[in-house]
Amino acid sequence: MFSLGDLEHAHRQVQTAFAPTAQYRWPLLCDRVGTEVWVKHENHTPIGSFKVRGGLVYVGRLAREATAPNGVISATRGNHGQSLAYAGRRLGVPVTIVVPNGNSTEKNAAMRALGARLIEHGADFDEARLEAARLAEAEGLLFTPTFHPDLVCGVATWALELFRATSDLDALYVPIGLGSSICGAIRVRDLLGARTEIVGVQSAEAAVYAQSLEAGHAVELESADTNADGLAVRICDPDALTMIKRGVSRIVTVSDEEVANAIRIYWTDTHNLAEGAGAAALAALMQERVTVAGRRVGVLLSGGNIDLALFREWVLG
Repeated sequence: MFSLGDLEHAHRQVQTAFAPTAQYRWPLLCDRVGTEVWVKHENHTPIGSFKVRGGLVYVGRLAREATAPNGVISATRGNHGQSLAYAGRRLGVPVTIVVPNGNSTEKNAAMRALGARLIEHGADFDEARLEAARLAEAEGLLFTPTFHPDLVCGVATWALELFRATSDLDALYVPIGLGSSICGAIRVRDLLGARTEIVGVQSAEAAVYAQSLEAGHAVELESADTNADGLAVRICDPDALTMIKRGVSRIVTVSDEEVANAIRIYWTDTHNLAEGAGAAALAALMQERVTVAGRRVGVLLSGGNIDLALFREWVLG
C-alpha cells in the first residue's frame, strides 16, 4: 500500500487539474443531526465525484510510462468511467467504458462528452466487468479494475485534505461501492496517526462487504438492486475486503428510503444535490445520530450525479 510520500505526490498530481474541494460545517445540518458535522464536498470536483482523483493518478502513470498504447478499458456504473475519460482526454490516453444495459442516461452522456467510447452490455455491473475483460483481450486494451493501488492512492487525496483541514474527527462515515474510497480513508487515517473511527456505509440491498465480514469470508450476492447505483456491487474485491476488515469499526447498512431522505436533507440544509451513493454516508449518520451526539463527525458527499428522472421518481416521489 502507498506511503505518505506517495500520497503527497498523488495530491500534487490531482492539484494540477483542480483545487482541493471544500469541507463545510453547515449550521442547519448540525442542528438536525445534533452534533458537529463536517461535509467533504466531492460533488464539487470537475466530474462531480471523488473518482476523478484516482483516474488522474492511474492514467497519469500510464501516460508517463507509455504502458497502454492502444488505450484502456473498464466497466462502471458511471463515476469511475467519467474519471478515466476525464483523465484520458487530459493526458492523451484513449478510453473505452462498458456499462450495464439500462445504466444512467445522464452518466452515459457525460462519459461520451468526455471522449470515452461507450459500450452497453449485461444486466449489472459485474456482467459489464466480464465483457470489459473480454474486450481487453480481443482488442489489445489495458483492462482497468475499479480497485487498483494507483486508483486508491489518488482517491485517498480527498481524505488527506479532510484530515488536515479538520483535525480530531471522532468518526468519519464513508460509502462503500467496490471499496477504493474507504480503503483510501483508512490508509490516510493510519499514515497521519489519527484516532478517527472509520464507519463504512452500504446499501441494505447490496451489503456484500457487511455480509462478508459477518460470514468471515467473501460472499457473492445474487443481486444488488438499489437506486444508489454507486453502491450496487455484488462481489467483493479481496484486497479491499482485507483492508476494510482491519480498518473499519463497523459497517452500517441503509435503505433506499433512508438514502432518498438524506438527498432531501442535503438539498434543504445545504442546497447541494447528491446522488444516491453520495448521500449514503449522511443516511447512516442520521440512523446513528443519537449515539454520535456530542462528537465531531465527518461525512463524505462522494458525488452529485443523479439523473433528473430518478431524482423526480425516487426522491421527490
